[in-house]
Amino acid sequence: MTPMSSSPSSAPEPEDAKIALRTSLRKARLHRSERRIAEHAESFRDRVLAIPTVGGASCVSVYASRPHEPGTGPLISALHDRGVEVLIPVLGDGLQRGWGHYHGIDDLIERSPGRPPEPSGPFLPFEELGRADVVVVPALAVDTSGTRLGQGGGWYDRALPLAKAGAAFIALVYDSELFDASEQPLPREAHDVGVHAVVTPGAVTHLRSSVS
Repeated sequence: MTPMSSSPSSAPEPEDAKIALRTSLRKARLHRSERRIAEHAESFRDRVLAIPTVGGASCVSVYASRPHEPGTGPLISALHDRGVEVLIPVLGDGLQRGWGHYHGIDDLIERSPGRPPEPSGPFLPFEELGRADVVVVPALAVDTSGTRLGQGGGWYDRALPLAKAGAAFIALVYDSELFDASEQPLPREAHDVGVHAVVTPGAVTHLRSSVS
């Protein structure tokens, strides 16, 4: 990708820049085959589980991935098999957002086309995220300052401030979606919440000292 100009007269507003980047990044993700996505999902699992903070966690929140997103299925299953409590985002009545407990792959269902899979158990309130030691968040891109480009709904930016002190925020992206902040910083607004580490199929990059 060609870095955007930093000239004040030509630089787009952050939200306009985000929209353009999201369009480009989503289009690029469509070219990945199902086989490669599945292979990457196993790499994401292995690299996330190797992070000591994750290894010591008793409760982890993980998004349930949709097609073409960095896959989380193997990670969720592995955490569950270890006895870790796994919280997955759930859309409740009236578009209310909250969480649900993962009880197994057969319990995850897609309630409507394009919607992320959700567990069928009780709806847990938004504040339940405060129990998680680690939060694995979706992203379209991350830069090395910790800025995360999300899907645009702002849901995680509202949720993450409810996490407990010291909780680790980890984003999953493909290798080409990790940007060098000194050369191509992602657009950032005041409400954006950064991440502590980014995991790609090829590496773990620690961005803040709270994740090790």
